[in-house]
Amino acid sequence: MKIKEEIKQLEFNNVFLKAFINVLFTGNYLRNKQNSTLKPYGITMQQFNVLKILNGKHPESLKAGEIKSVMIDKSPDLTRLINRLIKNGWAKRNRSKSSGREVEITITKKGIDLLKIVYPMALKDVESFKNLTDQEAERLSVLLDKVRGA
Repeated sequence: MKIKEEIKQLEFNNVFLKAFINVLFTGNYLRNKQNSTLKPYGITMQQFNVLKILNGKHPESLKAGEIKSVMIDKSPDLTRLINRLIKNGWAKRNRSKSSGREVEITITKKGIDLLKIVYPMALKDVESFKNLTDQEAERLSVLLDKVRGA
């Protein structure tokens, strides 16, 4: 369904506003889809993102700032998010070897096991892009990079 039909708006002031609204609408559509996929496993998109980041560095640990710098959604309170991961047994805190005052975060075996279950389910949401060709998907990525000024 086209954006005009989705939001029941016949006209837009200009094509840039239409594209902006379309990106926001589609982003929310994809976010809601991913949240629905993750909900049965008791994990949020932000928690899933942090676990994927930690798993990518496993067995190494990461400082909170390093995690935040590569997160998809940088807005959440990372300290509380990490505390929830630790409470669920999916991650643990370690004192930094280089500086005893700094804290580093590591994914646990329980967190790795959760990702083994959840990641394939989350990948199914990529099927939203099945109507695109490889070239169209690559072009979409290029255009979105361009919007962000890359």
